[in-house]
Amino acid sequence: MSTPEILRYTRKTGDFSRMVESIPYAGFIGLKCDRFGDDLIFRLPPKKENIGNPILPAIHGGVIGGFMELSAAIYLMMSQETLRMPKIVDFSLDYLRAGLDQETFAECHLTRQGNRVANVMVSAWQKSRSQPIATARAHFLLTD
Repeated sequence: MSTPEILRYTRKTGDFSRMVESIPYAGFIGLKCDRFGDDLIFRLPPKKENIGNPILPAIHGGVIGGFMELSAAIYLMMSQETLRMPKIVDFSLDYLRAGLDQETFAECHLTRQGNRVANVMVSAWQKSRSQPIATARAHFLLTD
């Protein structure tokens, strides 16, 4: 199945499994996505391979960053008419607290969209949405 076909299937059915399987890194870290009405919540289940600090244990910062960047890209694909993965221009990430080895969630909000560029805010949390472990701002180039 090609990328446009996978995206059409995901938009129609709400089943994100084929999309995640088509993105190797998303499958490697275990990214999941759930739709609640118009909202998308991304999940990163605990996984031994994602640990960066075995003493705490805590998720590797690069895994958190990759999870948030992929969440923003998938969110943008689902909310736009384009049938391609948007190209990342800039990604700014603030780590706020340790991401412990437990289920992690991310939520995205489109803050601005022009004809060629879109800005997405991402917040990642674990136990409480009001205490994010990281926040990010991503700029994407939209191509048709």
